[in-house]
Amino acid sequence: MSTSATPQALPEAPASAPAQARTAATPAAHLERPGGGRRKLDWRVRFAFLSLVWGFSFLFIKVGTEGFAPFQVTLGRLLFGTAVVAAVIVVKHERLPRSPRTWAHLSVAALLLNAAPFSLFAYSELTIPSTLAGICNATSPLWGMALSLVALSEDRPTRRRVAGLGLGFLGVLTVLGAWNGFSGLDARGTAMALLASLCYPIGWIYVRRTLAGSGHSNVALTGAQLFVATLELALVTPLFTSMPSHFPVVPLLAIVALGALGTGLAFLVQYDIVSEVGPTTAQMVTYFTPVIATAAGVAVLGESLTWTTPAGAVIILAGAALTQSRPRAARRQP
Repeated sequence: MSTSATPQALPEAPASAPAQARTAATPAAHLERPGGGRRKLDWRVRFAFLSLVWGFSFLFIKVGTEGFAPFQVTLGRLLFGTAVVAAVIVVKHERLPRSPRTWAHLSVAALLLNAAPFSLFAYSELTIPSTLAGICNATSPLWGMALSLVALSEDRPTRRRVAGLGLGFLGVLTVLGAWNGFSGLDARGTAMALLASLCYPIGWIYVRRTLAGSGHSNVALTGAQLFVATLELALVTPLFTSMPSHFPVVPLLAIVALGALGTGLAFLVQYDIVSEVGPTTAQMVTYFTPVIATAAGVAVLGESLTWTTPAGAVIILAGAALTQSRPRAARRQP
């Protein structure tokens, strides 16, 4: 998943709705006050929820693929995620876009930010552990920074950002054990996970150029984009898979959780956090997600862990943080 004013900052998760520079509150993040008013849950609680859900998403994908084909996992994920956002749209009486041009741009955004990366992660986890997929997802800010230097004229290269980019990809080589000739890793699965993380910044650059300032709320655009992504997968899935003969309970529940929590509710909570504390703080979820994904994979799925995985993950996250940082003088400017 993931975005905002710095679209490359929030991956897997992240990475759903366009125009995150504008924000939307989510009804799920409110509690009734004793006096009858409404009070938001503390943003730290919502931040912790978002980190947990996105971290566990890679575990949910792994469990889902144990009972269903990768395209079926992705279709189910999008279906349940769309249902959650659609319910919010109905409750809030949001208006969906009407312009054919907007829908055309949304179809491209849906492919780049939902259908393609979700499917790639599902296929990658057929042959690689969920821990590795979660760490590959953490490279999204690095890809985003590299691409923004080329595609976005306002993002100028600095020594700090270039150093962060180099440090991050050194971390990738550490995770993959480059000095051992990448032995013990499935090259195809790892490449698909890295390609999935690359899809997010490409999609956000496209969104930034085509859908910024469209006049629609994030909730409406999120719902429309997820709906289009669901249609795209509904057309593709029958071409590569057949109807399941049975529906195992645990993989099915994993897909429901992946869609309803990790794709629907999490995106809404993300926008709520951005609206309250800003994108800089909200993007810090990027650095918690791979840690939780690794812990979940090892503790719940019993996946093996060598020293190169956590060591490389720390280097990747340090590099990603460096690419997102700015000099003090720039931070003091309004």
